Amino acid sequence: MATRKLSGTSVLVIGGTSGIGYGVVKGLVEHGASNVYISSSRQSKIDSTIARLRETYPDDIDTTTRVTGIPCDLSDEANLESNVKGLYAAIPNKLDHVVFTAGDTLGIKPLDQVDFAFFKQAGMVRFFAPFLVTKYARDHLVPGVASSVTLTTGGVSEKPNPNWSAITPYMTGLHGMCRQFALELAPIRVNIVSPGAVRTELWDGSFKDPKVRDAAFQQYAKKMTTGQVGHVEDVAESYLYSMKDKNCTGTVIRSDGGAFLL
Repeated sequence: MATRKLSGTSVLVIGGTSGIGYGVVKGLVEHGASNVYISSSRQSKIDSTIARLRETYPDDIDTTTRVTGIPCDLSDEANLESNVKGLYAAIPNKLDHVVFTAGDTLGIKPLDQVDFAFFKQAGMVRFFAPFLVTKYARDHLVPGVASSVTLTTGGVSEKPNPNWSAITPYMTGLHGMCRQFALELAPIRVNIVSPGAVRTELWDGSFKDPKVRDAAFQQYAKKMTTGQVGHVEDVAESYLYSMKDKNCTGTVIRSDGGAFLL
């Protein structure tokens, strides 16, 4: 059965304390993964996430699935590489899959307000961190086609929006990164998921006023053939598929509500 393909696996989910990453973690628990490692920048977020999982899955956490939290700051340029190495060093066993869903404030600004410092920092979590995470994943994954790395880009990688000039180049670059690493790490598989607008906590940092945020969601919904922004539990299925399909590598998996069509 397809649901058993992840049973007994060990998976690292970077960005697993909220949004899409948390949805992936829930999916892994429901699929019977043995070890799920959750990484986030703050220990407090990790602790609250594990407590929430225990409340949601009281019969699974610590019995079928062991969940371990490992803090890792991916926004610190000076220590980024050593932080990534330290993250892997904290995991005692070989992994079957690595999932990267980490993000930070969207950083939407008009082009004339984007200086080099802002542009470079906008790529720290979105581009430079997944590069290093994937580079060093090979030494910590079980060799073979059953293992995978799944990265995350966004709809602006193929369909730019105004004021996203600091982010779009990185999102597009992730497509090339995915294909290059699928070649470099073979037979380990590397894929990338491209969600459209998804209702997650990530938007709260860019839209302080909930009314403005909800208005933005309404505008995004009008640009989707589904007529609604994505839901985490649906988009998370793309990541589970990426892990399960041993014939899928170097591929961009879209879960964008048809936004690319309009």
